[in-house]
Amino acid sequence: MPARALLTRSALVLLLAVAAALAAVGGASLGGSGLVAVALVAVVTACLGAGIAREGDSPQLRQAAVDSAWRTAGGTAAALLVLSGCVVVAGGAVTALLTGCVLGGLLVRWALRSVRTSRTARGAVVLPLPGTAPGWARGLSVEALGREWLRTSAELARQPGPVARQALVERRRDALDELERRDPAGFARWLAGGATVDSDPARYVSGDPAAGSDAA
Repeated sequence: MPARALLTRSALVLLLAVAAALAAVGGASLGGSGLVAVALVAVVTACLGAGIAREGDSPQLRQAAVDSAWRTAGGTAAALLVLSGCVVVAGGAVTALLTGCVLGGLLVRWALRSVRTSRTARGAVVLPLPGTAPGWARGLSVEALGREWLRTSAELARQPGPVARQALVERRRDALDELERRDPAGFARWLAGGATVDSDPARYVSGDPAAGSDAA
């Protein structure tokens, strides 16, 4: 194991041990009523964390809410107990100073990360995704457009990320627009027949844009 990684792990273990000791001291100093107050605060923050997680775009919102709830509750309770232990061991002034330093460090780290992200976004070259250039669908046959509809339906069923999902939605829209342009009447028959994600629109649409009525 590299020396740097070993030192990092050793420091982390030492920090966790110190935090556990301070939390134990803080819990003992608070007594029963204090621990009840800590538990109530943890429950409130758990509810807030679960509510925020439910507003996200995770494919498993319930599991995400549960994970966020117990992590938020555990982190809140641990932080309160450690702070209480610091007050007992080092006094209120030192605890306030340490807390301010930690919060300041987190704020600086967040600011630096935001600046790096902004610079990366400004310097990035945005390239079109394959197959998303304007007019790409006109180069495909009706059968290929139908296969593209079925393929993207299967891809969406796998619940991709937001960026990939948006690209798939745009491809589907372009494919359907092209199918409707080639044969509006046939496309309308496909819509009237249900137009499900697993039905092939190429069965209803003619390959000849001038046909306008008969399916291929």
